[in-house]
Amino acid sequence: MSEPQQLPAVLLLEDGTVFHGKSAGMPGTAAGEICFNTGMTGYQEIFTDPSYYGQLMVTTNVHIGNYGIKRTEAESYSVKIAGLICKDFNVEFHRPLADMSIQEYFDEEKLVGIAEVDTRAIVRHIRSKGAMNGIISSETTDLEALKKRLAEVPGMNGLELASKVSTKEAYVFGDPHAPLRIAVLDFGIKQNILNCFAERGCYMKVFPARTSFEELQAFNPDGYFLSNGPGDPAPMDYAIQTAKAILEADKPLFGICLGHQILALALGIPTYKMHHGHRGINHPVKNMFTGHCEITTQNHGFGVHHDAIRDNAGKVEVSHVNLNDGTIEGMRVKGKRAFSVQYHPEASPGPHDARYLFDDFVKLMQDKS
Repeated sequence: MSEPQQLPAVLLLEDGTVFHGKSAGMPGTAAGEICFNTGMTGYQEIFTDPSYYGQLMVTTNVHIGNYGIKRTEAESYSVKIAGLICKDFNVEFHRPLADMSIQEYFDEEKLVGIAEVDTRAIVRHIRSKGAMNGIISSETTDLEALKKRLAEVPGMNGLELASKVSTKEAYVFGDPHAPLRIAVLDFGIKQNILNCFAERGCYMKVFPARTSFEELQAFNPDGYFLSNGPGDPAPMDYAIQTAKAILEADKPLFGICLGHQILALALGIPTYKMHHGHRGINHPVKNMFTGHCEITTQNHGFGVHHDAIRDNAGKVEVSHVNLNDGTIEGMRVKGKRAFSVQYHPEASPGPHDARYLFDDFVKLMQDKS
């Protein structure tokens, strides 16, 4: 398999820092908030995770593309990252089950990338300076022109993105004869969340992000699910109001990632923009009820305010805590059948330590008392 011709490319960060490399994927220009993921596998799941919408992804594993692309491993119907930043862009692959090379995939998805840059230096910079916008280009290396384009890119703080990646029309998933029904609010849901519910005997109807509680209720569900997704949860008044209505109806409710943050806001607990977020597949989390520790997959740049959640001890109790920095990773609503986690228990390719949470939700829905 021949390597594509690589063009000179540049990465310019909001603070003026510059990295030079070679083009990867489609030639072009892409901009967004820069973030990094520490996972050694799962690059395709990262590319297609709607929670990364509008972001430039730095992969810390050296080799990206080395096991090709397999269509059934996508988390959504298309690539969602704004652009890729990596060390080695491996077009050649040796995986018999792969459908195509990463270059073919990027050509198909029209995705711009930059390779042959010092990703360790980039990650150290983000960890030190915090999340910021950036721009990559293999169309031009004129820094002044790129600075002007970068200045027009909105920051992630205050940016509502969930409705941009949500389904436009409601659809169903799973066995219609399954014993349990779930109304799913799609803020950017990952395919493997739906798979995990279907495997546990659930039939789902997936609704657009701005769907009202009354429309969800018409499906006659046994429970409600608030999905993951991109952007700042604070401007999502429509979702916060729906979550409040579900709580008032006292129905089983489960939220993941952005859904966790929406649930907190519905309870009057604020969220905040993190310094550089959590993104990877090896974050240690402690279950405060069992004392067990889990290795988890994470992808979030916002969090639930830890002081505020403890100030609201009458409403909620902390169920999970991040062992790296003490941030809130899960909560349960007192007096309600509602809980949420900040991380991703459905994670594919793994780890699967937290998939018991889907079982917990199923049990809540089965209890009709």
